[in-house]
Amino acid sequence: MKIGFVGLGKMGLNMALNVKDKQWDVIGFDASNSAREKAEAENIQTVDSIAALLAALDERKVVFLSTPAGKITNSLVLDLTKALNEGDVIIDSGNSNFHDSLANYKVAKDQGIYFIDCGTSGGMEGARNGACLMVGGDEEAVKAVEPFFKDLACEDGYLYSGKAGSGHYLKMVHNGIEYAMMQAIGEGFHLLEASEYDFDLEKVAKVWNHGSVIEAKLMELAEQSFAKDPHLAEIKGEVDASGEAKWTIEEALSRNIPVPTIALSLFVRNESKIPDSFSNKVVASLRHGFGGHAVVKSN
Repeated sequence: MKIGFVGLGKMGLNMALNVKDKQWDVIGFDASNSAREKAEAENIQTVDSIAALLAALDERKVVFLSTPAGKITNSLVLDLTKALNEGDVIIDSGNSNFHDSLANYKVAKDQGIYFIDCGTSGGMEGARNGACLMVGGDEEAVKAVEPFFKDLACEDGYLYSGKAGSGHYLKMVHNGIEYAMMQAIGEGFHLLEASEYDFDLEKVAKVWNHGSVIEAKLMELAEQSFAKDPHLAEIKGEVDASGEAKWTIEEALSRNIPVPTIALSLFVRNESKIPDSFSNKVVASLRHGFGGHAVVKSN
């Protein structure tokens, strides 16, 4: 089975390399010439158009999207449903709103095309070496491409979550939890930084990540951040919010489920656009560590 990758950025290229290592036949497209050149340098075959990509795929075409959520992905799905044949498969591996995924599922299904929503976690390292995947869609389509998902995922890192939209719903809630966890880590280190003690924050993060109950991937990333910049003096405490926590809060409100910690973590990110705080520097550094998200350099 040949897989067509659309989107060869920091996640898409790493996932393509991941499965190529496991003998999957992949071919990629990206609207950016430089992204295609970078992929070619990594021995990923590329083409310069969606039409050329589809022409290069097997009779039953599988198109894997790693593109920005929202207008770009939704437009791509609409275009693909006009170009693909009955029984072909579209996989959206981005951070799409599950409502968009449900709409895209319906558009595809009306044309006899399968649409699979794949929540993807693990950042760039996971994309390259084994991601965490939460997959929703029609079971017959998911089962057909399940070997691909299992090779892309780390051990025990793949879940078929059920009907359409469920994969991106899980990823939405996952990211809401992630917001709250990062905020708690940031606030804890803010207190350490402000204390009368001369803590080596890299060493604190390291010891907390070995045997403590708050041992976690995010703590490992905190250790790495402090190793590079012990007081995070090189970045500003401005933290962007990419949308998932907001969607989590909106869904929780619609179901009368209280999520105060997640809500407060989002409010702090909004507030971070005004002052510069150490806790926000920590969160910004963590986002850069796991996802390659840009940080704002201090002057």
